[in-house]
Amino acid sequence: MTQTTPDAPVRRQRAQVKVRTLRTDRWWLVPLLTFLGLSSFLVYGIWAIIDNSYFVDPYIAPFASPCLATSCPEGARLFGWAPFGDWYALPPGLLILGLPGGFRLTCYYYRKSYYRSFWLSPPACAVQEPHGKYTGERRFPLILQNIHRYFFYAAIVIGLILAYDAVLALVHKPTGLGTWILVVNAVLINAYTLSCHSCRHITAGRLNHFSRHPLRYRAWTFVSKLNAKHQPLAWASMFSVMGADLYVRLVAKGIIAFPYA
Repeated sequence: MTQTTPDAPVRRQRAQVKVRTLRTDRWWLVPLLTFLGLSSFLVYGIWAIIDNSYFVDPYIAPFASPCLATSCPEGARLFGWAPFGDWYALPPGLLILGLPGGFRLTCYYYRKSYYRSFWLSPPACAVQEPHGKYTGERRFPLILQNIHRYFFYAAIVIGLILAYDAVLALVHKPTGLGTWILVVNAVLINAYTLSCHSCRHITAGRLNHFSRHPLRYRAWTFVSKLNAKHQPLAWASMFSVMGADLYVRLVAKGIIAFPYA
């Protein structure tokens, strides 16, 4: 240790830790499970885009809703609309999947999840990351994360459409298992969307006096409670939308008998 006089500053050096981490717990387990969970969502999403069994009246698979081309079955079209006409013959999911997908990709919670699990930046607290430098989200492409708020507006629309699909199923087949699967999914999707940090900020984040805006304060309080559950809602809604989508497709393929669906 360096000898010092009472008036001289004490020189300290950082601990020279040569191992990746001193943690002895299974710190790698959470990044691994996150990687597997998010990867399953990506793989399923790609399959759902190319699969054409997305509608059996009154159910429409969430990954294909809204269906906006004339190639869509008539009952699958939103309000009977087909604004993309005959020229669009690709899978309907390609038209809209980028909106909720972009919302999740730029979500604050999902950023942390895939930064840690896919990029190992860092993989866990008190664990060294393999990257030599850190530039944050100030450069391309990560600077595009700043458009998260605009994806939020689009996600609200998609969430309302999924709720509309669930209501239609509830009206036409109230006892169907698929109906209630779609209802639960719509609730979770919209709860996750409203729990977004951007939603909380938009609701009343810039107000200086809550007392002057009682309605916005109540809305902010409600969204804040949802925001505290943002992480579990992110996972629950991700698996619910996959489960609901897969269920509809299995019914459409005849793998699940429709009279009992």
